[in-house]
Amino acid sequence: MAESVSTFLPVGSAPQDIPLTDQNGDSVKLSDYRGQKLVLYFYPKDGSGSCLKEALSLRDGYDKLKAKGYEVVGVSPDSEKSHLNFITKQSLPFRLISDPETKLIQQFGAWGEKSMYGRSYMGLLRSTFLLNEEGVVTHVIENVVTAAHATQILDLLES
Repeated sequence: MAESVSTFLPVGSAPQDIPLTDQNGDSVKLSDYRGQKLVLYFYPKDGSGSCLKEALSLRDGYDKLKAKGYEVVGVSPDSEKSHLNFITKQSLPFRLISDPETKLIQQFGAWGEKSMYGRSYMGLLRSTFLLNEEGVVTHVIENVVTAAHATQILDLLES
């Protein structure tokens, strides 16, 4: 992976509303979550190895995150149907937002240059943002530990 300057939405930012849809085709925007804290995680693809580990970690830690006052929402470029299949197959208790045009993904700076096998390409940069009740970013996690992501978030909240 090539070195890159972080372009992630910084702590203290209040992202704009971008209406998208969830796994059920229902309209969803960040302002729908005002009044509650939010774990907003960006991941490349439903069901792929690391994405599966991350989703299962968040599923297994969901009750602890809820106890801290956080709702969890995932975002990827995948389709509503792909999200619904992923949620059903893995018993995920949270919403997944479909962002095929990467509008929300780009607003958060989670779209950028990646490198694999010496080839550079544009893609989703796995990352997580914690938002407060007013919809302001309080934490940015750039180096996601996929298999222990819920624990990583909970440890961050404790520190």
